[in-house]
Amino acid sequence: MDAPEHPMMFNKQSTCVIGPDAPIHLPRASSVLDYEGEFGVVIGRRCRHVPKARAPEVIAGYTIVNDVSVRDWQLRVRTMTIGKSFDTHGPMGPWIVTPDEIGDPHALRIRTWINGEKRQDSNTKELIFDSCDLVEHLSTAFTLEPGDVIATGTPAGVGIAFKPPKLLKAGDVVRIEIEGIGTLQNEVIDEPESTMLI
Repeated sequence: MDAPEHPMMFNKQSTCVIGPDAPIHLPRASSVLDYEGEFGVVIGRRCRHVPKARAPEVIAGYTIVNDVSVRDWQLRVRTMTIGKSFDTHGPMGPWIVTPDEIGDPHALRIRTWINGEKRQDSNTKELIFDSCDLVEHLSTAFTLEPGDVIATGTPAGVGIAFKPPKLLKAGDVVRIEIEGIGTLQNEVIDEPESTMLI
């Protein structure tokens, strides 16, 4: 595919966020559940109109994000938000690593395993738009707040792209590792009855 001229961005609802070792729910509404190992940028101060060269000044640190996606719901509408924001579909962590500890944020190996099978293996140097590009782009439109997390996109190897697709199912363990940050691991379970509000 040709590289896009501008980043394609979408929101994830804050209610989708979970931490390390918390379960990812396979939703009742769909079985088309997928993983996306991503490098996360954590904003450290309120900012607007940040030029690319000054973007490092507003970044508190970096973390790991799993942009869990319900693919059929994602493709229903162009915004993609609903298919990206089911409860438990935003694992993050295990911690935030500060810029002085990480060194060059655009030279980190990123890998994803499902049940020990390596599915994604890339490097943040391969990002089409790096973290500074994204801070500049987003802050042109709106104010970024401390604690906002920008996920930078996923490498090749997502489950839906395999032939046949290798989608997530209950019992699967997703492990994402980014050099210099650590490992984020979550198990997939069937959505529990306790989520029903009737």
